[in-house]
Amino acid sequence: MSSVKLLAQQLEEIANDEKLKKDVEILPKNYNFEIPKTIWKIRSTNAKLVALQFPEGLLLYACVISDILEKHTGCDTVIMGDVTYGACCVDDYTATAMGCELLVHYGHSCLVPIQNTDGIAMLYVFVSIEINLSHFIDCLKANFTPAQKIALVSTIQFIPSLQKARSVLLEDGWLQLVLPQSKPLSPGEVLGCTSSRLAQDTHAIIYLGDGRFHLESAMLHNPEIAAYQYDPYSRKLTREELDFEAVKRTRAEAVKKVREDRGTIGLIQGTLGRQGNIKIVQSLETRLRAADRPLVRILLSEIFPEKLALLHQIDAYAQVACPRLSIDWGHFFARPLLSPYELSVALGDIAAPASFYPMDFYSNEVPGPWGNNHESLRPVREKRRARVIVKEES
Repeated sequence: MSSVKLLAQQLEEIANDEKLKKDVEILPKNYNFEIPKTIWKIRSTNAKLVALQFPEGLLLYACVISDILEKHTGCDTVIMGDVTYGACCVDDYTATAMGCELLVHYGHSCLVPIQNTDGIAMLYVFVSIEINLSHFIDCLKANFTPAQKIALVSTIQFIPSLQKARSVLLEDGWLQLVLPQSKPLSPGEVLGCTSSRLAQDTHAIIYLGDGRFHLESAMLHNPEIAAYQYDPYSRKLTREELDFEAVKRTRAEAVKKVREDRGTIGLIQGTLGRQGNIKIVQSLETRLRAADRPLVRILLSEIFPEKLALLHQIDAYAQVACPRLSIDWGHFFARPLLSPYELSVALGDIAAPASFYPMDFYSNEVPGPWGNNHESLRPVREKRRARVIVKEES
């Protein structure tokens, strides 16, 4: 039996356990917490202490899931209660320090590859959510036409639903629907810091999900394209607006101030999970020193105006945590707060485009070392040896 078939058989056996079926009934049926796969992972790694990390929206299910996993595997679990904004907050360092042998991260995609976690086994559970697809499809048909090129985007929880909806619409002749991909993200997936630059003939962006944070990434990257949101909970399709010129003006002013002033730069490395990529910090530090700019290294788990206001000797900041902190909240800080990309613009490493704001923080195609997956920052991996098959002579 192949390893794939064996795994499928093992997962099926776990899923068909009558006691487990009864225990998971308390969880919402349209949320896929992948309990059988998690149990299999705990057993296969022989993990005795398991860390469970949830975003705040899923934290209310943490105790139930913890009880189920402990009951069916005999392991002990630790619920990690620190704030978790996204997969960039994967906290393998803390889990390892606590002696955990497995970290299960819920609700986000695999931004930190499992082979890169710090001495601990890793499992991502996307928690895909089933929705009423017929209403979503009807909304699209009532407001758009098959001839229009439409980009469908969402977060990882709704990507399976988005793919199903697209398949149904393709069968009905809607051949211009695209699921844009910014690798390593899945087709159609957007993050608040990472999205695709779309073709200019795209008629509209339709975002499936609640809240605007992730949609705004696509809007900043494509301000010339009309954007819509379908909220699966309210079941409303709305046109969304963003004052791109105001955003561009505010960020340009902050960049200009840092470029022209020669004061001390506070270089902030975010310590919330994996937000603060040390390689980006080192790259920016090298550039600042080459430009003869005085700097101070700062470690912060979360960045607040009140905290930075206490550092009177620092004239501006560059933060390696979340670029949206600078874009969305930069105007609340007394001194400029730049993202790695914006600092690169201030130092003259790249010219800012006039017609859009690049949202490529985790893209494999990011053109400079301000993004996590730039080629200069990727770990060097050994090349696989060529497989040689020697045929025996009969």
